Amino acid sequence: MALAVVRDLREHWAPTSAEELERFETDVLPGFVLARASAGLADGTIRGDVGHLEQIRTWFGRPLWDMEPADADAYFGKVLRNSPSGTRLARSQALSTYFLFLELWHKVEIHRMTGQVVECPIDEMNRPRGGKDAQLRIPPTEPEVGALFTGWGGELATCRKFAPTARNYTAAQLLSQVGLRVSEACKLDLDDIKWDLGRFGKLHVRHGKGARGSGPRERMVPLINGADRTVRWFIEDVWGQFDDDHTAPASRCSPPSARTPTAPRAGWATTPCAAGSRRRPKRFCRGGARG
Repeated sequence: MALAVVRDLREHWAPTSAEELERFETDVLPGFVLARASAGLADGTIRGDVGHLEQIRTWFGRPLWDMEPADADAYFGKVLRNSPSGTRLARSQALSTYFLFLELWHKVEIHRMTGQVVECPIDEMNRPRGGKDAQLRIPPTEPEVGALFTGWGGELATCRKFAPTARNYTAAQLLSQVGLRVSEACKLDLDDIKWDLGRFGKLHVRHGKGARGSGPRERMVPLINGADRTVRWFIEDVWGQFDDDHTAPASRCSPPSARTPTAPRAGWATTPCAAGSRRRPKRFCRGGARG
């Protein structure tokens, strides 16, 4: 086997004008956006990455492919030294992803135009670390949860503003009974309550949390563990005190404003348990509400 001289690629490149480099850099960013969209990332995630890259580019003053580890050290070690750890992590991740894109798609072109061999300036030595350590979280016991909602439900009869207090109580109950997130409970509409599905009815969660930046994911959640009584009580005895029109399209389950009397009207049940024995009117079976 014969030996051959290995030449450094940096020594063999054709010079390119500044205008051509500027046009090339401008064209590369839309390609990065399209590639991330093709990977299934949500628009908000892509916008966040582009925003991080633009801020780094503004500080650096040159195309990002010219960055070296010393430049990354100066930026993350000095400029972002006192920034929140989440900001530093997100920005370094956006930069690493961008360089991966450059290496896979434009490495040869960049070397031909600039003589620069693309190499990510973020490595294991200077990669920002997160400041959050894993902590053991012990969930409350079932008796503790029961005591919480028993005390909370007892305050509904004497609270100053019944409607918003009952709304918050209902949302917390749904979080406990069927595992909804706060954002999911806040974005429920009356039409999302499907009484005719399953034994107890189901909630159509349209704004579920996505994974890896994929955007909201929908799912159907059965109204188990007494959640059907909670929702029925809220619609029958609480929802009517808010100002929203239940006949309007996309009526919200948790309206933001309300005509808020100091106590529930006479004859109304103050907790879902008290309303559990009452027969549900037919009009609520389809997700409507009493105005």
